[in-house]
Amino acid sequence: MKKLLNDPADAVADSLAGFALAHADLVRVNQMPVFVSRAGGAVTGKVGLVSGGGSGHEPLHAGFVGDGMLDAAVPGSVFTSPTPDQILPAIQAADGGAGVLTIVKNYTGDVLNFETAVELAVEDNIEVASVLVNDDVAVEDSLYTAGRRGVAGTLAVEKIAGAAADRGGDLAGVTAVAERVIANVRSMGVALAAPSVPHVGRPSFDLGDDEIEVGIGIHGEPGRHRVAAASADEVTEMLLNPVADDLALVRGERVLLFVNGMGGTPLSELYVVYGRARRLLEERGVTVARSLVGNYVTSLEMQGASVTVLRLDDELEALWDAPVNTAALRW
Repeated sequence: MKKLLNDPADAVADSLAGFALAHADLVRVNQMPVFVSRAGGAVTGKVGLVSGGGSGHEPLHAGFVGDGMLDAAVPGSVFTSPTPDQILPAIQAADGGAGVLTIVKNYTGDVLNFETAVELAVEDNIEVASVLVNDDVAVEDSLYTAGRRGVAGTLAVEKIAGAAADRGGDLAGVTAVAERVIANVRSMGVALAAPSVPHVGRPSFDLGDDEIEVGIGIHGEPGRHRVAAASADEVTEMLLNPVADDLALVRGERVLLFVNGMGGTPLSELYVVYGRARRLLEERGVTVARSLVGNYVTSLEMQGASVTVLRLDDELEALWDAPVNTAALRW
């Protein structure tokens, strides 16, 4: 294993220290306990948004703290949920007096620890709502979850809910928008090679040179099946078709198509996947109205990609288009 690290035990702390220096105009990093918040603090009168989870998925979530998205993010250790004593002060830091929405990926540790923190925040007289992201169509139950996993569709939830909060929506309204995104977004991923967790020092799973894992999770959890390596077009069909079928897309609908890299796949290859995914949607009579391609919800240096499709309506499209200014996403 070769990584640009000092002590593997300090990997997350060292990374966050550099992140804070690089983006001091956007974020503040609190070290004890660890969480990331907006540089200017909570926005008075605005619903606050908080998300988080294990590190190793950067730029998710800290890279999405800023105008138009999150007010705070809580990074745990690599592939490990943050603890309630991290999450609670992040909720407090995001509270501008209009309540806080927590956006939680469906992993057992995240769910339990966010629930505990929310209970403590309510005792502190903060109004808090929560939504659970479960966009992965690959499996119903797997390691770390009961039900579908939350994966790259989390970005769409954070972006669109963030825009709804910035336009002045109340907590109930912002929560309803987030739930609408969750109901209309689906994802599926593939691994070509495994990542290596810094403190473990070896690949998370074994995958032969001639094998790929279809339906992989963002922590290296098993997928639907392991198959022989195939062409980019064939692999894209394995990902896009189950996503479109699960959404029950019909002719005339319009969507956001998001092709996400897992950390170790070059952008040139992601665009190959995007091209085939778009053609498959167009063959179904579905219009790709918005697009995003890049490494946004990663799994350390895993080679692979995921395909996410979000069914759009006029409001969701306008909220996606709304201005955003974060370290990893801005327009």
